[in-house]
Amino acid sequence: MSSDKALKIWTVNVIAFVLLAVLALTGLINWLLPRGYQAGGFMVSFRHFMQDVHAWTALFFIISMLAHWSLHWGYIQTQLKRYRRK
Repeated sequence: MSSDKALKIWTVNVIAFVLLAVLALTGLINWLLPRGYQAGGFMVSFRHFMQDVHAWTALFFIISMLAHWSLHWGYIQTQLKRYRRK
């Protein structure tokens, strides 16, 4: 594997991990914040903002996973061929 490809894989893995951490954090915050009439003024706006951040982060995470799988496609094919032989 070339060092250029290794750098790409490492970069995509780090980005995916950061996005996953943001997804977990925003999901936890949204779960803990009060809902509906219990939340007053600022909390309603903040909760909606966090939901938007969560949704956009999920989209970017899916894109990063597609990049991850495309970079590992040769390995995935090799493992599938091994599995089919057994």
